[in-house]
Amino acid sequence: MPEPNSKNTVKGKSFQTIAAEVLGQHFLVGFQTEHPIPIGNLPKNHKFDLVSDNGNYIGECKNYSWTEGGNVPSAKMGFINEAVFYLQHISTDKFRFVVLRRDIDNKHTETLADYYYRTNKHLLNGVFVIEIDVLTKSVRILGDQDFSLKR
Repeated sequence: MPEPNSKNTVKGKSFQTIAAEVLGQHFLVGFQTEHPIPIGNLPKNHKFDLVSDNGNYIGECKNYSWTEGGNVPSAKMGFINEAVFYLQHISTDKFRFVVLRRDIDNKHTETLADYYYRTNKHLLNGVFVIEIDVLTKSVRILGDQDFSLKR
């Protein structure tokens, strides 16, 4: 039986904390969580999940997985697209990213992050997809884009 949705926020915040730590070590910067940045015209604050202390790295965290039956979590893919939309309002001289927890199941040969990147890379417009393995604390940046702040 699936866990109640009330636990999703706790799981999301836990992943956000792990992502801040792991990406901080990877990029050699500290990260603030839930940091507001004005976006749009007329500007309105949006709280981004992760913003580096120097303001050069701005991202959103998504702690998603394949469904129990190994299917694509279609609605959650839409929420990743929404995060990308917000990030596209950030200046392109910043490293903008969506970070996903590494998740793979027996039905698939690719991780959920790989699937998202493969099916949505045409929408990213300079927003990077990062995958974190919470067990090994490894970081993988998907795609062939180049950015001078990327390590």
